[in-house]
Amino acid sequence: MMLAEPACYTRRCRHYKGVIQPDGTEATEDHYCTAFPEGIPFEISSGNDDHLQPIENQGNDIVYERKRRRS
Repeated sequence: MMLAEPACYTRRCRHYKGVIQPDGTEATEDHYCTAFPEGIPFEISSGNDDHLQPIENQGNDIVYERKRRRS
């Protein structure tokens, strides 16, 4: 199974880190970031929530922040 490109990546969130495979297989593959090291919730990765405010039970206050362009 191939993961869809997450909105956090296409929106260039500076906290997006990539893909994790907790058990080493594609079956558990998920996108992760600084805010969600165990996997980005679907409502955020799908783009249904822009993650401009922490979500309930997030455990930190990290939100979307656009990556700065290099000079």
